[in-house]
Amino acid sequence: MAKDGTESWYGGWKHVFKLDPDKEISDVALDAVCMSGTDAIIVGGSTGVTFENTVDLMARIRRYEVDCALEVSTMDGAVPGFDGYFVPIVLNTDRAEWINGAQTAGLKEYGSFVPWEETAAQGYIILNADAAAARITGANTELDEEELSAHVMMADRLMRLPVVYIEYSGRFGDMAMLKTARETAKGGARIFYGGGIDHADKARQAAHYAHTVVVGNVVYSDLDAALSTVKAVKGSLA
Repeated sequence: MAKDGTESWYGGWKHVFKLDPDKEISDVALDAVCMSGTDAIIVGGSTGVTFENTVDLMARIRRYEVDCALEVSTMDGAVPGFDGYFVPIVLNTDRAEWINGAQTAGLKEYGSFVPWEETAAQGYIILNADAAAARITGANTELDEEELSAHVMMADRLMRLPVVYIEYSGRFGDMAMLKTARETAKGGARIFYGGGIDHADKARQAAHYAHTVVVGNVVYSDLDAALSTVKAVKGSLA
């Protein structure tokens, strides 16, 4: 992974594509994504992630020079060889297994193998009740701006998490909420945004407030629209 003097290995990312190991992507489409000018590829998904399909996707991406990180959502899909690793912590749930249960269980078994300099926690705030991640984790998605701000302060100031991920997976989110998250995170956390970005204009809107815009589902439904988001984000002022 190239080191460009940024504060972290992901610190210079403005646009990333997120690819799901459990979804099919052709070699032609993968080539277009990896050669698009995006800053990185994140591999991860909520369901159907296995060691085998994660290794397969990583090997295909590794033919390109683009940075490639793994979001470790299940220990079955924990694969060595990525440039970096994100460990999600769901902030807006009262189910302890998604805050520290699964994470500590994984560290008990694999902690001595973790490449700590290339590993970062993601504080997820899931705001779409229909998203698979919300159903699985029992996330309280009905937050107002004051409640969102409190969650961001918890992550950014008290927990000192390096990434706060505003997740609307499946639909485009409320940009006022994203603005609130960005303005609240004054302790150093980077704001990632993902959800419903299916054309350049939505990508541009999200990039106005998020440090990093994550584009996922549209890769599988409209590749040209997905590719158009790279230039939209790179030309933004965020």
